[in-house]
Amino acid sequence: MEIKTVIDTNVLVSALSTKSVHHWLIELLLEEEIDLYVTDEILLEYEEILKSKYSVNVAANFLLALRELPNVHCVQVYFKWNLISDPDDNKFVDCYVVAGADCLISHDAHFSVLKNIPFPKVFVFKIDDFKMLLGKKLEDEGWS
Repeated sequence: MEIKTVIDTNVLVSALSTKSVHHWLIELLLEEEIDLYVTDEILLEYEEILKSKYSVNVAANFLLALRELPNVHCVQVYFKWNLISDPDDNKFVDCYVVAGADCLISHDAHFSVLKNIPFPKVFVFKIDDFKMLLGKKLEDEGWS
């Protein structure tokens, strides 16, 4: 199963703790069940927020794992679409477009405007909706 994902920092941070009900997303990533697409700019934001929410060690170790996982792909963005009002969040949309991703996972309301933009089509999911999508995909592939 290859689902090309881009994960907003808010989701990543909420899923990182082993006590989180959303930690299954990190487990899928570490078990190479989903492909994650990032840019250098996204990795820098991950690092900044993880350091502030957890610690320097947690941030460094998690980012090292991301750099070493074969299912984490760093892409280069050469064109900025500026599709949403928050300039900090546009990097996730740009990464999604460059990667040809299937899902952008976020809890951020700024992304809701993407529903009304016909091109490029960006599919944004909240984490629970993404879990339902995964369940449907597994079922379609005969895994459940």
